[in-house]
Amino acid sequence: MPRPLHRGVSGIRVSGNSNDFWDAEVKDNTEKEDLDRNHSSSQSFLSLRSPFRFFFQDNSPSKYGVTENGFTADPFGGGTPRSRHRLTMLFLKLSLVVIVILALTGSFWWTISISTSSRGHIFRGYRRLQEQLVSDLWDIGELSLGPSRLKEIEFCSEEFENYIPCFNVSENVALGYSDGNEYDRLCGHGSRKSCLVLPPVNYKIPLRWPTGKEVIWVANVKITGQEVFSSGSLTKRMMMLEEDQISFRSASLMFDGVEDYSHQIAEMIGLRNESNLIQAGVRTILDIGCGYGSFGAHLFSKQLLTMCIANYESSGSQVQLTLERGLPAMIGSFNSKQLPYPSLSFDMLHCARCGVDWDKKDGIFLIEADRVLKPGGYFVWTSPLTNVHTFLRDKEKQKRWNFVRDFAENLCWELISQQDETVVWKKTNKKSCYSSRKPGSFPPICSKGQDVESPYYRPLQNCIGGTNSRQWVPIEEGATWPFRSNLNKNELELYGLHSEELVVDTANYKTAVRNYWSLLSPLIFSDHPKRPGDEDPSPPYNMFRNVLDMNARYGGFNAALLEAGKSVWVMNVVPTTGPNYLPLVLDRGYIGVFHNWCEAFPTYPRTYDMVHADGLLSLETSQYRRCTMLDLLTEIDRLLRPEGWVIIHDKAPLIESARALTVQLKWDARVVEIESNSDERLLICQKPFFKRQATS
Repeated sequence: MPRPLHRGVSGIRVSGNSNDFWDAEVKDNTEKEDLDRNHSSSQSFLSLRSPFRFFFQDNSPSKYGVTENGFTADPFGGGTPRSRHRLTMLFLKLSLVVIVILALTGSFWWTISISTSSRGHIFRGYRRLQEQLVSDLWDIGELSLGPSRLKEIEFCSEEFENYIPCFNVSENVALGYSDGNEYDRLCGHGSRKSCLVLPPVNYKIPLRWPTGKEVIWVANVKITGQEVFSSGSLTKRMMMLEEDQISFRSASLMFDGVEDYSHQIAEMIGLRNESNLIQAGVRTILDIGCGYGSFGAHLFSKQLLTMCIANYESSGSQVQLTLERGLPAMIGSFNSKQLPYPSLSFDMLHCARCGVDWDKKDGIFLIEADRVLKPGGYFVWTSPLTNVHTFLRDKEKQKRWNFVRDFAENLCWELISQQDETVVWKKTNKKSCYSSRKPGSFPPICSKGQDVESPYYRPLQNCIGGTNSRQWVPIEEGATWPFRSNLNKNELELYGLHSEELVVDTANYKTAVRNYWSLLSPLIFSDHPKRPGDEDPSPPYNMFRNVLDMNARYGGFNAALLEAGKSVWVMNVVPTTGPNYLPLVLDRGYIGVFHNWCEAFPTYPRTYDMVHADGLLSLETSQYRRCTMLDLLTEIDRLLRPEGWVIIHDKAPLIESARALTVQLKWDARVVEIESNSDERLLICQKPFFKRQATS
């Protein structure tokens, strides 16, 4: 495995020509003389008249023309631009031929010099080197051909504006999937579309946080007024549909409101109110079938972090609306596969009329819920099925309730309270509880071979998992939030880390976050055009809300953002191709998921305001080429909101390759040099807002 990239950016320098810094229109001679003097001196971003135009000059035309590599052509060079271009292309093609001849000649003489005794072993290694050489030369050849080969990717048709690869209900039905499994994630060959997803016709940039938590644009999501009023869950009914907006009212009189409901849950646990959940060891909550996220929206003000998961829906999506409100969410279901979270991930699981039949399939859904719940954690279930007055009159409901109650007891859950339609269980914090059950009790304990710490869409298991994990620590025994973010020496040893490693990682990301904001602040708050009625917020707040970290490692980027006072939440993704530190990330009080980046991320388009990738290109290219860099960047484009930002930190050659591909994606892009490390670069990109034309 390659050495991890240095995690800090102690100094930055924007590479490229500075001819485009200045305004072209100057009205008097004095201003012209000032500009000429400033042209030869080094200037900061804040002193520029037009930093936005400078920052993205690579992919935009100028009066001198821009080459494919992003450098401005020399206006004083001899010959016409066309002749110089032809000479350059001829030189590159001749150079390519010479490289191929020298490489093949050298490899031939090297091969015949090998002794006969080791020839078979060496040949296999040489064969791999030769295949890699051909692949690399092919990439070089494509880049040398310039714009003639790097064509822009076409836009997808209107039917794909809410497209999520790997979720195709009609195709799954045709393959024979049923009983809810047709909504499962199924990533196969050809599941991706080689086009860019456009937003709906009347799409508008979401309102800034926290206003956007309560008000979203109707045109941004796939839902109708009828679906709003016909929905029956708690959080779905707490909305008001206006002409072009949906307004959420967390203090709705229906169902006594989310505030009263969360207060009731706290009292059932034995706490004064929901603000005391932090002191009880609760920080992260998995909200199953979350409606439109109102439960998590309310708890956010109490420093509780709620991850919404719900089934894929072709319309009226719970996940899509929750994300549009700036709240954590992703598509996930209990139908047939384990969730891509480690065992013992969450402090609380919540299900309020979530649509999961916990008594079905011999309780296997409850087993999966138990796997991701931390020792001493809480399972909260609100359903008409739990209402005593209801099931006393309905024998079928009483039978279903009795099954869930008895099965929870076999899982070593303690029923601590039951009020109206809400029941609260507490998972045992002692492993000895499982051995004290009656002999032959179902479900059994998983063997070490079955108990995979971080499964990736593995079939559901019918045994109790997590008991073999080193992270078996009851929530009441660990540090509470926010002290939980800084794990102590003994806790880090569980993950094979020294405290110095986490300290260095945190310090490097603090520097990186300061530098990112120094680059982006002038662009967003100075020259970025205001939208009507939208005021510039005071830095450093409200620049972004939904952030995706594609290679989270220890969660250092998340920690640095919170320490800097950014009002964000971060989806920390740990790639399946790298070291698995996801349990560490979750134990720090953050949220995250395991994912294979050669597959589509389980969420709707236009989900994130910022995508961050530190060392991901190095990690993925060190593996066998299962997918291309263009596949990865196209997926980022699908996940990114219009006017959203991408920050990629990696080795210089990989950054240059990625920058060349941004032409195809129509991104504004700029390479930034890191003064403390000449081998690495930053690639800063912004996705333009392309509007689909309305059809008559």
